[in-house]
Amino acid sequence: MKFSLSWLRDHLDFTASLDELCAALNRIGLEVEAIDDPTKRLSGFRTAKILEAVKHPDADRLQVCKVNAGPGMEELQVVCGAPNARTGLHVIFAPPGTYIPGSDITIKAGKIRGQKSEGMLCSLRELGLGEESDGIAELSSLAPVGEDYVYYAKLDDPVIEIAITPNRGDALSVRGIARDLAAAGVGHLKPWLTEAIESKISTPFNWKLSHSACSFVMGRVIRGVKNGPSPEWLKRRLDSVGVKSHSALVDITNYVMYDIGRPLHVFDAAKLSGSELNITHAACESFKALDGKDYVLGTEDMIIADNKGVQSLAGIIGGEASSVDENSTDIFVESGYFDAVQIALTGRRLGINSDARYRFERGVDPALVRNGLEAASALIISLCGGEAGEVVEAGKEPAWQRTATLRFEKLKTLAGMDIASHEAVTSLEHLGFEVREQNDEKATFAVPSWRHDIASAQPLSQAPTLTKEQAEKASLHVNEIEAECDLIEEVLRLKGIDTVAPQSLPPLNERTVFSQQTQQARHSMLRRLCAARGYMETVGFSFVSDQDASYFDEICESEKILNPIASDLNQLRPTPLINLLRALDRNLARGLGQNGEAAFFEIGPSFGKQGSRYVLSAVRGGVSARAPGKVAQEPDWLTAKADLLAALELWGVPDVSLTTTSDAPKYYHPGRSGVVRQGPKLVLGSFGELHPTVARHFGLTGTIAVFELNIGNVPMPKNKRKAAPDLSPLQPVRRDFAFLSPKEVDVQDLIKAARMADRKLVTDVRLFDIYEGDKLPEGYRSIGIEVTLQPKQESLTDQQLEALAANIERAVQKVTGAVLRR
Repeated sequence: MKFSLSWLRDHLDFTASLDELCAALNRIGLEVEAIDDPTKRLSGFRTAKILEAVKHPDADRLQVCKVNAGPGMEELQVVCGAPNARTGLHVIFAPPGTYIPGSDITIKAGKIRGQKSEGMLCSLRELGLGEESDGIAELSSLAPVGEDYVYYAKLDDPVIEIAITPNRGDALSVRGIARDLAAAGVGHLKPWLTEAIESKISTPFNWKLSHSACSFVMGRVIRGVKNGPSPEWLKRRLDSVGVKSHSALVDITNYVMYDIGRPLHVFDAAKLSGSELNITHAACESFKALDGKDYVLGTEDMIIADNKGVQSLAGIIGGEASSVDENSTDIFVESGYFDAVQIALTGRRLGINSDARYRFERGVDPALVRNGLEAASALIISLCGGEAGEVVEAGKEPAWQRTATLRFEKLKTLAGMDIASHEAVTSLEHLGFEVREQNDEKATFAVPSWRHDIASAQPLSQAPTLTKEQAEKASLHVNEIEAECDLIEEVLRLKGIDTVAPQSLPPLNERTVFSQQTQQARHSMLRRLCAARGYMETVGFSFVSDQDASYFDEICESEKILNPIASDLNQLRPTPLINLLRALDRNLARGLGQNGEAAFFEIGPSFGKQGSRYVLSAVRGGVSARAPGKVAQEPDWLTAKADLLAALELWGVPDVSLTTTSDAPKYYHPGRSGVVRQGPKLVLGSFGELHPTVARHFGLTGTIAVFELNIGNVPMPKNKRKAAPDLSPLQPVRRDFAFLSPKEVDVQDLIKAARMADRKLVTDVRLFDIYEGDKLPEGYRSIGIEVTLQPKQESLTDQQLEALAANIERAVQKVTGAVLRR
């Protein structure tokens, strides 16, 4: 929110300096973001007169000018290239040492093509005040010579920009800011009164309310207006807050909105059809707005329509079809109260950001619907002439009246300050709160209409299942407590938060025990495991670019961000791998990977057609460190698989229950990846090397190993104490088997068959060799496995070992068709 010092003086009588004013704004929570003081920015520029302008002897496009710039500078020579420089012209002069903001240079005296130049004749663009021009600025022939330009042009009016939090819609007007400053002791608030204008003619339009998001609307016709450029004072006011001047009628509505916080809209009455203006639902129709864009409206969008169709998107932006122009003579002024949530939803969906939407979203004063219309009507008649018609209205003013109670003892316990009760009451009264009841313990206030952020008690009609006594108790425990905290916040804000004495937190009880939920403990275990295996944790945005997302999943329109914080963050991520790959690329490009290798992981959400899920994602790239007897190498799919299986083992998932299939997602290398399942359907995770096409898209070269763990699919451990392991005192026996197997047989099926040959004695089966070559029959390969036998009661005899080996051979042959190599 921007406002100028002169505009503030219309509502606040004060003597504070600019620095004192800004300090007060910061103290009461209206944080000052920027100060534009033209007297400092345009220091040094002065009005001057060209006494003589002759052609430069050595340059066709330059002129040598003699300039009178006032006392001490009565006759200076300036070389100027402007085509409009001529004798007798009053101009803006910058003497040597002046900083030119529009060109970011400092003027120095010197010579141009052999001619002395002692300054510069300036255009408004060079002062940062106008658009590009072909020549220097031309001042009035009555302009005095030697006066500071900033005072001559009446630019000595600093502009302050403050940050507004979403709950302070009342501070989106100069009047609201003045009210807060007066309550903080900076000057006195001037009265603001508006009288009803006498209606001399009838208004040929009536309102119809067909949308629940509008509770109250008013309007009136004004006939015989003359629309043209705004007076200079109005142009300067709007320009100071960054609003471009259009015409007197449009400028007046903008002025009233910034002045008192009341958005309005003006229609050209001659362009409206019929006698009824209906505030209703749109019908999926097209609408051309004042910004020149066409919008397709949804059925929930709220419009103002006449017999021809949509004329305005209520509370957001007007339509081009009924806009006022220089030919408008009869106008219709609208002032309505619209639901903040409805305005926000429509504005976000259509991507329209207007000053009216900004204010309605944060809450406008419902009691200003009528007064705002009267204030705008009076200003229109004053500047544009015309006769005001009768006011037509529909609905009724919302019931904004509510009370809030402050217990004085809470000022100490909640605010941490000793604030006298009479001081607290006075502060709230200055903000517009009216005392209804007061005693030594508490005070009850009527909340002003413009303070939407003060909590209110829920009407009994909204809780029909409660008795009156129950509703009153519920209100006391919820709404009244919130409202009381809001009042304390207001008192503390005006007192100054910086005056609150800092206090140390109480020491922790040595017996305090911090506990984690099971899921939190599991996540902590995962983080420690990943760190131990060389990964570094990251936390990334849940938003990515739709281009990146397309490499991992089909673009889901329901996951599109309607109002992204950046153009490359417009899609909910289908996997955290996108963020990790971007981080990997940055680190490898800068050589930040430890020993040439970098590895990152994240535990976070992913989004897709099946909904959201929580996953552990990890990437590893680069080259391992060189060491004696060890060759530097890139990570591969086996590394990723080992990391995934280690995570599952950490969570107690038995290895014997897992199966591996080759149907990894499309962004994995099709021949070097896999999916780990528990049973035939439950997918626990995936692993492998990144597909080369995806790697190239992210700027990565070499092998990139990745894995993902679907945290939600991993079963929680049963809440029972584990039995002590049954350890055998006997040594295990290991036997190797080499099976000749068809290539289409999965290795895991063969391993599973060997394990199931004797569940009591076979405790482990591991793959140690796969051989394919010309020494084997075509279509076959040799699979070598190591089987661990663990006797429990007595050592195994040679006969028993032979029998077990035969059982394993038969079991594998029965399930897979593989035979023992001889």
